[in-house]
Amino acid sequence: MKKNILLWVILFLPYLGMLLIWQYHKNEIAKIENSSFLIISKQEMTLSLYDYKGKLLEKFPIACGKNLGDKDKIGDMKTPEGVFHVSEIQNAENWDHDFKDGNGKIKGAYGAYFIRLYVPGQNGIGIHGTNDNNSLGNRVTEGCIRLQNENLLKLVKLIHPGTVVIITPSTEDLNINEAIDD
Repeated sequence: MKKNILLWVILFLPYLGMLLIWQYHKNEIAKIENSSFLIISKQEMTLSLYDYKGKLLEKFPIACGKNLGDKDKIGDMKTPEGVFHVSEIQNAENWDHDFKDGNGKIKGAYGAYFIRLYVPGQNGIGIHGTNDNNSLGNRVTEGCIRLQNENLLKLVKLIHPGTVVIITPSTEDLNINEAIDD
């Protein structure tokens, strides 16, 4: 009798293991289906949201850093280039900012949210709204990426901490880097 039970256990365990592995794999695939990534193009001045299969979900106009090139240091007014991720999404409704344009502090300058990016060596780079939609399509920020407030509200519903963010340079950014190397 003990031999029969042992034989059944030996025969049954691999199938149980395969069932558990299949269930784990199925759960992991379900997580991927909710994944997305952002590509921010300094050339096109756009932020594009793609699903895990590469299907374009949203595309919004942006503004980026005043100065050309990849971010070197805090305060250089450049938007970083490379692969980053969303570290947190913060409520910014009550934040204010002085753009040093003579208008003083502007309440709600960042829109409703600040999507903080993990950028090594930096702590204030993010994606946020704007109080000036006319700035979109231009290089006017201190390094962050600006969106229309309505687009920011759409975006925060579709991303989460951990979302991959790829920021690509423009040809002008690349040319400035080549001039520095020469």
